[in-house]
Amino acid sequence: MSPIDIPVLLDRLCYRHPSLLVDAIAEHEPGKRLVAHKNVTVNEDFFQGHFPGTPLMPGVLMLETLTQVAAVLVLEREGPMPRSRIFLHGVNAAKFRRQVVPGDRLRLEVTLARARTSMAKAHGVAYVGDQVVAEADLLLALKPDGVRIHPSAVVMTGAEIGAGTLVGPNAVVGAQVRLGEGCRVGASAVIDGRTDIGDGTEIFPFASIGQIPQDLKFKGEDSSLVIGKRNIFREFVTIHRGTRGGGGVTTIGDQNVFMAYAHVAHDCHIGNDTIIGHAATLGGHVYVDDFAIISAGSGVHQFCRVGQHAFIGGYSVVTKDALPYAKSVGNRARIYGLNTIGLIRRGFSQEVVGKLKRAFRYLLQSKLNTSRALKQIEQDSTLTCVEVQYLVEFIRSSQRGPLLRRPTRRSEEMVTDE
Repeated sequence: MSPIDIPVLLDRLCYRHPSLLVDAIAEHEPGKRLVAHKNVTVNEDFFQGHFPGTPLMPGVLMLETLTQVAAVLVLEREGPMPRSRIFLHGVNAAKFRRQVVPGDRLRLEVTLARARTSMAKAHGVAYVGDQVVAEADLLLALKPDGVRIHPSAVVMTGAEIGAGTLVGPNAVVGAQVRLGEGCRVGASAVIDGRTDIGDGTEIFPFASIGQIPQDLKFKGEDSSLVIGKRNIFREFVTIHRGTRGGGGVTTIGDQNVFMAYAHVAHDCHIGNDTIIGHAATLGGHVYVDDFAIISAGSGVHQFCRVGQHAFIGGYSVVTKDALPYAKSVGNRARIYGLNTIGLIRRGFSQEVVGKLKRAFRYLLQSKLNTSRALKQIEQDSTLTCVEVQYLVEFIRSSQRGPLLRRPTRRSEEMVTDE
């Protein structure tokens, strides 16, 4: 059970002038079920005309009460500051079993049946004691809320801000910035330059997004930063635009997490679903492929590439291309074999993990040089799969050279101790 305070409940409701008909939350199963209470008192406004001398709670207000509880259940997935509004789109199979009068205490039970991006369906039941007084299937429509800009924020003329976006206190949004729908810009964050940010992205306080690169060759040329959807930039993260020499654009895909103080330099290209740890630094022109993890305090040298599902250990320094699916750790990082646990967590089958292990034995444990090891991998029909082919192509196309240095016995002991 996870209780919700009434102020949070009120903030989550969708009405511009809310008339709250819920007094307390009793039970809460996130994303599934919510139980609330409404104390029906004689001084309710609606009793003044419904009906004089025989006060009854209107059936439509019982539906309204159930809808408010359902709205909380639907909007909680958007966090404490929802980006959407809820509208009652339809009511099916409504039944009113008994009258509700002053002195009754309604128990409102709502179960979420289905929730999509723009629609949700819930079943609500109202009880007095153990007796059902009303029930209905509720069809709810979700629409992006209006833009909310704090009075102290500075939004330059020309900036484009999508529906449902929140701009917090003292934040600065430049004239060439385009923010998608449902974004959140935290207090004192700065977004500048020709920066395009996709829907649902969260930028926490004091982050700096889209500033000019820290490159002495940069002379003020036109450059840009393109960020996909549903990314998270935590406190004090810095992301810089591109330079003419690097193609003029820094790109970030979808659903990436940048922890506090992380830095992405000019002309980097980051894929989807990556995690860049606390204070990790990417030099200019770095490529990070999908699902890679770069742990806290690590640095990736400029022009390096980090492969898919690669794991870079904490406080490592990567000066060559970090192999996909592998663990690379240490100052002038060395490779510690396949990231088996990470791959299993990501849903890789035992068969694929086994094939990758055997491919890594050719690369790291055989006495073959890299070219011969790759040839052996390609000739071994038992290793045929998309993942092994990607590994081979990654090594063959490496510009900086693949990171294939194995650890010394001493460094292996240190990592084991950690």
